[in-house]
Amino acid sequence: MTPDQVKMVQDSFAKVVPIADQAALMFYDRLFETAPETKALFHGEMAEQRRKLIAALAAVVGGLRDIETILPTASALAKRHVDYGVKAEHYDSVGAALLWTLERGLGPAWTGELAQAWSAAYRTLSGYMIGEAYGHPQAAE
Repeated sequence: MTPDQVKMVQDSFAKVVPIADQAALMFYDRLFETAPETKALFHGEMAEQRRKLIAALAAVVGGLRDIETILPTASALAKRHVDYGVKAEHYDSVGAALLWTLERGLGPAWTGELAQAWSAAYRTLSGYMIGEAYGHPQAAE
């Protein structure tokens, strides 16, 4: 990711924070609509899961300038997700649901350039997490 892309992701996420609850609801609704098999992976209270999603996104987005600082947390999260039944192919569905949510949540602020920045951020982290979880090493960029 370029420094400009990092800034774009961080600036746009600041606009998501005020609508975080709504964004998390939209994200999971979209994920379960497009990848219904993922719904069975979630147990317990979804309100707590939505809170965890936003907290994880905030931590990742906040650490993008110095990605090495977030890699240990990303690794641990990826390995926990394996225990929950998450498969490598689920990362594509999650990424698509995330981008869809951001596009709708940010409205006119969502541009092609911003979509590319978020896609780069997601590819970087998801590639790393897949490598950590499933043994196919992919370095974070």
